[in-house]
Amino acid sequence: MNIINKLTLRHLKKNKRRTLVTIIGVIISVAMVMAVATLGVSFLDLLKRQSIVDDGEWHVQYSNVSDQQIKAIEKDDQTKKMILSSNLGYASLEGNTLENKPYLFFKGFNTEGMEQFPIELSSGRLPEASNEIVVSEHIAKDTGIHYQIGVEMTVEIGNRYLVGEPDPLLQNYSFQQGEDENPESLKIHSTETFTVVGTIERPTWESPWAPGYTVINYIDQDNLNQAVNVNAVVVVKDLKRSLFKHAEQLANQIGVEELGFNSELLRYYGLTDHDNLHMTMYSLAGIIMAVIMIGSISLIYNAFAISVSERARHLGMLSSVGATKKQKRNSVFFEGAVIGLISIPIGVLAGVGGIAVTFVFINNYISGALGSTEMLEVVVTPGSIIVACLISTVTIFISTYMPAHKASKVSAIDAIRQTQDIKLTGKTVKTSKLVRKVFGLEAEIGLKNVKRNKKRYYATLFSLVISIVLFLSVSFFTDSLSKSVEMSQDGVNFDMVVSDMSGDTSTLASLVHLDGVTGYTLYKSLQLTSLIEEERFPPVLVERIENEHGALQDGKYPYYINLYGLDESSFKAYADRVGTDPEIYQNPTNPKAIIIETITYQDYNASKFVKTESIKTKLGDSIDILFVDYETNESTILSNFEIAALTDEVLMGTNTAGIGGLDVIVPMDTLDAILNEQAANQVQSYLYLNSSDAVELQETLDEIVPSSMDIYNAVQSREREQQMIMFLSVFTYGFITLISLISIANIFNTISTSISLRKREFAMLKSVGMTPKGFNKMINYESIFYGVNALLIGLPISIFVMYLLHRSVVGTFEYGFALPWLDILFVVAAIFLIVSSAMLYSIFKIKKENIIDGLKQENI
Repeated sequence: MNIINKLTLRHLKKNKRRTLVTIIGVIISVAMVMAVATLGVSFLDLLKRQSIVDDGEWHVQYSNVSDQQIKAIEKDDQTKKMILSSNLGYASLEGNTLENKPYLFFKGFNTEGMEQFPIELSSGRLPEASNEIVVSEHIAKDTGIHYQIGVEMTVEIGNRYLVGEPDPLLQNYSFQQGEDENPESLKIHSTETFTVVGTIERPTWESPWAPGYTVINYIDQDNLNQAVNVNAVVVVKDLKRSLFKHAEQLANQIGVEELGFNSELLRYYGLTDHDNLHMTMYSLAGIIMAVIMIGSISLIYNAFAISVSERARHLGMLSSVGATKKQKRNSVFFEGAVIGLISIPIGVLAGVGGIAVTFVFINNYISGALGSTEMLEVVVTPGSIIVACLISTVTIFISTYMPAHKASKVSAIDAIRQTQDIKLTGKTVKTSKLVRKVFGLEAEIGLKNVKRNKKRYYATLFSLVISIVLFLSVSFFTDSLSKSVEMSQDGVNFDMVVSDMSGDTSTLASLVHLDGVTGYTLYKSLQLTSLIEEERFPPVLVERIENEHGALQDGKYPYYINLYGLDESSFKAYADRVGTDPEIYQNPTNPKAIIIETITYQDYNASKFVKTESIKTKLGDSIDILFVDYETNESTILSNFEIAALTDEVLMGTNTAGIGGLDVIVPMDTLDAILNEQAANQVQSYLYLNSSDAVELQETLDEIVPSSMDIYNAVQSREREQQMIMFLSVFTYGFITLISLISIANIFNTISTSISLRKREFAMLKSVGMTPKGFNKMINYESIFYGVNALLIGLPISIFVMYLLHRSVVGTFEYGFALPWLDILFVVAAIFLIVSSAMLYSIFKIKKENIIDGLKQENI
């Protein structure tokens, strides 16, 4: 080791505090880079595992292959594992009453396929011969049809076709049911006899709207049924981008016409040419790493710039005895290399450890926030370590380059006299006379001190501004998420809702007696029309009609009518809330209705919610209810309702109609009595439930509610959205905390070193009569100047960024832009606390030095 490097090491040891602060700053920046890289790799690993759980692990599919083609694919050098699968077709499910799921769907696998794809056995065993099957346990649950193990079944299997379409419909295409006739047909191609050997859980690949229940049979490779189209599904040995070209070449070589890829899984391996997900993730990671590098470079650059200032006299002396520019420059690079060798390994370990601890905390929220059954696991790849080390090395190099270049240019005379750092004129440090008049001499001297070394001042100011902007932006973002969740849940006054699109209420009515149900509303609903006279228009509708030419029909406006028919118990409870006698509504021949006269709508121009009347009417008035056939544009009057009550009480789970709409509530018997056949086909039924235990009720409903009905868990939805906010908050606040640590370290380092280098200046001020009280006032004013200037720059930038964030969500959630005053007050207090703490810490370090020793200090 040469003498220059030895002196550099001695300098690092002598200035332990500054060296330690620099090392800590580099460790934090390396840890953040490593954490971001590890998070990206680990998240992709989670997506891979989830994709495999949902759809099985496979990469390439060769469709409609023959026996010879199967052998050629199996012998290919890139085939790690080959799976045979087939879609035999559909068979009618005898005895099934569900209109939207009338079939059995037969899918075949060989032994490897049953191991590779997510097939969960419930009872019995998997098929081992071509005449054996396992059936989905959902068949018994939804239809009551039980297939006992050991029973034989003979079925006619065919393909689904739409009238006039040449290609068969697949399992992801819902059952096509028309009003008058069924537009799809089943064309039989074979008759098969199978033995049931087991039951399976509903496969993850069977979508809720699939028209057939999954039945799996065995494919015997040695005795293939040539009448059935067989697919060869391949797990590839080497996952490289060349697999696409290789698979296409093999398909052309052996004559396979249809070729497919597991695009989702391959995308997570980075093997796709059209990849918005990777672009988004890499862009986000790049932005985060750029911010980390900016903060880190600021800290490390300041540390080395200060180091060069402290060592300027020594470098000048070395130059006077023959040290070259290259040696002086390399001494700064050597200092950076030493700090890097210490900091980078510790930072890598800290980043991995930090993300591991974070995963332990957030894995509780993964399934709710992301709907994933898998958990995040820490995945560290050589690539992520290399990326973190390279970025950190580049950061250190950039941070040291300017100080090193500056060190090489310092002349011996300037360095020994130490005139190179601060070159002032009277104009540079000129201050307003008002400052001395209002705040005193101490404030003027403090302001001059801020101006005399602008580089350190700007570096400190930059760190403060970054901290302000990041903290307020993240806080506002998280608050916006919370506010959006609250608005999305506005009016959700129920726990569960079960809906039946067929309009039948018999099954729904049986659910109200389940254990844990504390309240319910059961109703049928459909949307109809009513032509309302002009004199009954509310003012807000009049304004709208003026802007809509041709909106009136013969002087009347076509109101849309939300007609609700409540069951006896629900109607009685609702009528009691409204304050009307439920008995007067029970005569369908003289129908009476409750009208919701007050609606709440959102005025997007004024960014506010508005309450107004839906219609000008009074008790005893009547309205005609029409059914409009939009195919023929013919309308039929269904009934004339007398208005027996006006209210602003909304039904459980509903919002009021908008402008030009009306909510009409009647008993269910009245609704059934007025409907014609066409209108009856559009009725939908809903059961809204409140419960003492939503989780237990959900489990009960999952067991007994047919798959043709939809279950929506509002409690679960609220919890998932809150979990998503928590999930995002962990990362955002963790990120802002680390960036703030870098900034605070930078501020402490810059201010404390600056104060340390001003010992001679402070001694001179004391020698000419500045009292300890005056000295403290000067330091306090300096702190105030730093804080005020940082806030004057940081707060406008933060408000601008917050407004941009607000505009990004305003298309979905309209609410007025409001500043987070509590967060702003916290930032103001924190900024002055940080700057004052750094100042007081530095002053405390030099307070006990006497004036004579301070005047002897040769540093600036």
